[in-house]
Amino acid sequence: MDRRIEKKPFYLRPRSWMYAAGGALFLVLIILILSDTGSKLNVDADKITISTVREGDFQEFIPVTGTVMPKTSYYLDAIQGGIVEKKFVDEGAMLKKGDKILQLSNSNVQLSALQQETATYEQINLARNTHLQIQENSVLVQNTLVNAVYQLKNNKELFEREKRLYEKKLDSQQNYEQAYNNYHQALEQERLARMNFEQDSLLGVSQLSQINSSIARMEKNLRLIREMIDNLTVKAPISGQLTSLNAEIGQSKNPGDQLGVIDALDGFKVRADIDEFYIARVIKGLHATVTVNDSDYKLIVTKVYPEVTGGKFQVDMNFSGQVPDGIRRGQTLQIRLQLSERTKALLLARGGFYQTTGGQWVFLLNSSGNLAVRRNISLGRQNPDYFEVLSGLKPGDRVVTSSYDNFGNVQELVVNR
Repeated sequence: MDRRIEKKPFYLRPRSWMYAAGGALFLVLIILILSDTGSKLNVDADKITISTVREGDFQEFIPVTGTVMPKTSYYLDAIQGGIVEKKFVDEGAMLKKGDKILQLSNSNVQLSALQQETATYEQINLARNTHLQIQENSVLVQNTLVNAVYQLKNNKELFEREKRLYEKKLDSQQNYEQAYNNYHQALEQERLARMNFEQDSLLGVSQLSQINSSIARMEKNLRLIREMIDNLTVKAPISGQLTSLNAEIGQSKNPGDQLGVIDALDGFKVRADIDEFYIARVIKGLHATVTVNDSDYKLIVTKVYPEVTGGKFQVDMNFSGQVPDGIRRGQTLQIRLQLSERTKALLLARGGFYQTTGGQWVFLLNSSGNLAVRRNISLGRQNPDYFEVLSGLKPGDRVVTSSYDNFGNVQELVVNR
């Protein structure tokens, strides 16, 4: 009689344990293989950029774009409003100080100026007549004093002669007393004439001074009145080039309207826009260089405008030394603005790696150049060409400096030649 053999449970079968152990081992191998594949990445050598760390001169600078401008520009504004009657010159003309540019007409201003001029002339004439009268009166007072002095002298001499004769009993008492009275009358008249002369002199000096001051003020007003008319003729305040003229025949201009711009021919400056990130570091006196026609020229920051507009602020720079030949107003220049002096430093070329790592690590190649491993580093200052290496690298190290965007989180790069 056959005996039924019962199957053992799965966990009691020896062969099942062998299969399970084999599967687990296979799974572990798969995980290790996948993990190892994720930590490395094959790259072609001709698709990456490799830079060598070296020691050299480092200078921190930023590239900025500048616009050539004249050192001095004079803006022409309408002092008196009016209608543009005539244009003497056009834009671009070379002018000398005082040259006529525009003729405006304004009948109200002209009529008002004429009326004021007439009234002022009348006041000046009246003041001058008063001045003349005071001088004539002063002459009369002087003549009165002269006559009084002369009469006193004559009467004194007559009295002294009569006195001597009377004392010698050679003349009558009546003649002596008459001479005495005439002398003392002349003495009193001379005293009064002298007092009147002194008072008149003091008063006349004060009055003449006031009248002269009044005439001077009226003559000044007269010049201002004439300037009202003269201002209708717009003239060049400086010698230079008329680079802008905003006026057409028949056009109406109000006082204060800008009519044009004259650029003085005393040289050029450069105005540049700079990112506000550098506003604390850009100061007056910083140096810069610009290349024009394959030659380098020096610039110096002469003015920093603190206002920030659209994330940028402006600076003015003057050429230090020679000025490039042939530059023109409005020309654009590419400038290297120096933020530090030249110093010795460990240099690493700039590259796309910085956007991924922020300068905290790089892929460093081994001596054979077939493997690049992640290396933590520290970077300092920078310019458009180099980073300053503070730690993590040494001279001669070769670093992958191209973009790391396609490398993911790999730890090593296998470089295929």
